[in-house]
Amino acid sequence: MGSTRLPQWSWSRAELWPWARTGLVAARRGLAVALLSQLGAVPLLALSLVSLAVLPVGIGVITLPIALFAVRGLADLHRRFLREWWGVRIPSPYRPQEGDDFEPLDVPSSVRYCRRLLADPASWRDLLWLLIDAPVGLVFGVLPGCLIVYGLHGMVATPLFWPFMEPWYGYGLTWPVHGPGTAALALVQGTGLVLLGLWCGEPLLRAHTTLTRTLLSPTATAHLSQRVVELTETRSVAVDAQAAELRRIERDLHDGAQARLVAIGLKLGLAEQVFARDPAAAHRLVVDAREASALALAELRNLVRGIHPPVLAERGLDGAVQALALDLPLPVRVDVDLPARPQAPVESAGYFAVAEALTNVVKHSGAASAWVRLDHADGRLRLVVGDDGSGGATIQEGGGLHGLRRRLTPFDGTLELDSPVGGPTTVTMELPCAW
Repeated sequence: MGSTRLPQWSWSRAELWPWARTGLVAARRGLAVALLSQLGAVPLLALSLVSLAVLPVGIGVITLPIALFAVRGLADLHRRFLREWWGVRIPSPYRPQEGDDFEPLDVPSSVRYCRRLLADPASWRDLLWLLIDAPVGLVFGVLPGCLIVYGLHGMVATPLFWPFMEPWYGYGLTWPVHGPGTAALALVQGTGLVLLGLWCGEPLLRAHTTLTRTLLSPTATAHLSQRVVELTETRSVAVDAQAAELRRIERDLHDGAQARLVAIGLKLGLAEQVFARDPAAAHRLVVDAREASALALAELRNLVRGIHPPVLAERGLDGAVQALALDLPLPVRVDVDLPARPQAPVESAGYFAVAEALTNVVKHSGAASAWVRLDHADGRLRLVVGDDGSGGATIQEGGGLHGLRRRLTPFDGTLELDSPVGGPTTVTMELPCAW
């Protein structure tokens, strides 16, 4: 029988520790939520309300934009925590602030920004969130940690030290201890409180997450307005990209294949003129024309490959990326986990995105190897390109990664860069993809 109990105890311990660690992590995060809720409620909410009250006399014109920008910063911090902790992405609900930059001590600039901020419904929802989050964040955040500490006191301090607590041992933090029996009850009670604290931390944080997402997410009207702005921008980007692509094709045709075809016509015309009196010269001209036609055909093939590679049409995104990796001067590991072929526009956009990202790796990273990961989750095609180079890459206006992000924008695609100094660098691109 002893041989069967030991595996059961080892299995229970292996299951208990991850569960307890999850509870401790949730309690720690809860304390951070409670602290942030009080930091936001006391100074920021008070400053915002006072600024609104003194707005008619002019002082609030200076202080209100500062207060509301600080509130937005705190709300964005909560959004980042929810994204990192639970994978919950809350889009920014704020209207774009058009015009010149905000100058805190410049009265005309403050007046303009006051008008814009007060006209934005998200500013009022932020204040409502601060008001509600002050008590809710405090209770939900502190309760798990308090239960754990309170229970540990009952488990350890009260049963062990009750003989030394006279004459006030009967007024302990847990079960009133008057002897060994009540000390045992305090131990049981403390164990239950610790388990309750470990269990309730994550549900309470998720409930707080639901509340935060409800108040800090864009409303339907705000989401529609943002969508209109995004579609306007993406349409402009798509038109510009298409115009640039047409100019590139026109330039390549004019400078390459067209010039060679003109040369072929001239050489054949000369060969026709000299054929009767100098067959050898005519033969050389025909040979030159044939060689020029081969070069023109190769340039046309390269041009077509740049528009839509034949390997992409024949072998799909998996085979095309594999072929692309084999042509690079460094080893590239390719991992593909796709249930089927994406739609042709998404497949083409994904291929050229990976190609451009790998080109940046070869040109700028100084890497010895790279890797590509293609998978699909939650209705999105994810393309990850990484390398073991020196890192330190940034997305700058006019740079390759900025251009790549602009190419993904018309497809509602996203690009995220993780490139600490010293490496490795990882570029994660996502495209909406429905099978």
